[in-house]
Amino acid sequence: MLRLVSLKLGRLYRYVKLAVLGSLAAALVLNTHSLLASLQRNELSERRFLQLNKCPACWGTSWCRKFLNGQLRLESWGRLRLFDFLNVKNVYFARYGEPREGSRRVVLKRLGSAQELADIDTKICRRATGRGRCDLLQALHATEFASINGDVRLLTPDVVEGWSDLVHCPSQRLLDRLVRRYAETKDSGSFLLRNLKDSERMQLLITLAFNPEPLVLQSFPSDEGWPFAKYLGACGRMVAVNYVGEELWSYFNAPWEKRVDLAWQLMEIAEQLTNNDFEFALYLLDVSFDNFAVGPRDGKVIIVDAENVLVADKRLIKQNKPENWDVWYESKFDDCDKEACLSFSKEILCARATVDHNYYAICQNLLSRHATWRGTSGGLLHDPPAEIAKDGRLEALLDECANPKKRYGRFQAAKELREYLAQLSNNAR
Repeated sequence: MLRLVSLKLGRLYRYVKLAVLGSLAAALVLNTHSLLASLQRNELSERRFLQLNKCPACWGTSWCRKFLNGQLRLESWGRLRLFDFLNVKNVYFARYGEPREGSRRVVLKRLGSAQELADIDTKICRRATGRGRCDLLQALHATEFASINGDVRLLTPDVVEGWSDLVHCPSQRLLDRLVRRYAETKDSGSFLLRNLKDSERMQLLITLAFNPEPLVLQSFPSDEGWPFAKYLGACGRMVAVNYVGEELWSYFNAPWEKRVDLAWQLMEIAEQLTNNDFEFALYLLDVSFDNFAVGPRDGKVIIVDAENVLVADKRLIKQNKPENWDVWYESKFDDCDKEACLSFSKEILCARATVDHNYYAICQNLLSRHATWRGTSGGLLHDPPAEIAKDGRLEALLDECANPKKRYGRFQAAKELREYLAQLSNNAR
C-alpha cells in the first residue's frame, strides 16, 4: 500500500512539473514578440523603468547619465519581464562599460520588492493627506522629510532616531558621518545638512527611513577596509553596487580547506564590526548564507546585504554611561524552528559597550551545527576531516560560540575560534 502511494505521489509530482513547464512554454510562445522586443530594448535607459519620476522620493541621481546613456545593460534573462515574479527581491545583474574600457558586472537593486516600493508611496501619501493615493511630489512637501529644510544646519538624533536599524540609536558623530559621506551629491565632504540641495536632502532622508543600505555602504566603504560591497551610484529607485562573486551558499560543499578559510574570514568580520578604532559597533541583525558573497579571484568574503545593520556609538555609550553600560552582554541562543533565527534586543545593543552579538550571529547561523539553510544543517564547517573531528576542539569551540555553557563563554570561544581557524587555514596552505 505504501509503495502504491509513493508511486502515485511520484506520478503526481511529474505531472505537476510537466504542467508548470508546459505553462511556461506556452507563455513563451504566446509572448514571443514581446520577449524579442524585451531582449532588444535596453530598459535601463528608460526613465519609467528606473522610476525616475518618483524623485526626490528615490535613492539618488548620481548615475543617471550612465543609465540614460545606455552604459548599463541587463544580462540575459534579466531583460525578460516575464520572469519578474521569480525576482522577488528586485535584484538584477547587469554589464556596465565606460568608453574605451571593457565592461564589468554590477548588481542593481531596487532596495525592496514591488509591494514594499508601493508601500513607500502609500506611506508618504497617508502622512501628507491621510489617503493611500495622491500626487507623490506634492505630498512630499507636507511630510516630515520636507520639514528638515535648508534652514536646518545639522541632521540631529532627535529627528531621525528609530527611522531604521541604522539610526535606531544614532549619535551626532554617526549622523555627521552619514551626511559628510553622502555620495548622491556633487559637493560631498561637508557634514552640514544645509549644504545639500533640497532634492538631495530629501533623497538622503527617504533612503534613511525606508532602506538605509546605500548609506551603510557609503559611510563604511570597502575602499577603507570595511567588509561591504562597493557603492557605485543610483538613478531613481535603482542602486548600483559592485559585483562581488557567488553567494556564500555556493561554497557550502566546497573543499574543507576553502570552508575553513571562509569561516576564519567570517569570524574576522564579526571582530572588525564589533571592535574597531572608530568605536562604532556595527551589529548584523540579518545573517544568512545569502547575505555574504565570495570574490572569485581573491576569495575575500564580503557582506552584500546591509539593510539590517544597527550602528551603536561606543564612544557615546562610554560618555553617557547608561545603566549597566559596562556589563558585558551575552546574546541569548535561539533554538527556533526557522532558518536564520537571531535573538537580540536593539535597546541593549545600543546601551552596552561590550556585546557578543556578531560572534553569536555568525556562529549560530553560519558555522555551527545549529545553522540551517535551504534544508541543510551542520553549518559551513560540516563534516570535518577525521583527525579534527576526533580531536573535538573545533566542535567544542563552535558549540560554546553558538550556545555558551559558561558565563562570558562566547567571548573567549570566539577569540580561540578565530585563532584556531587561522591555524587550520595556514596548515591547509
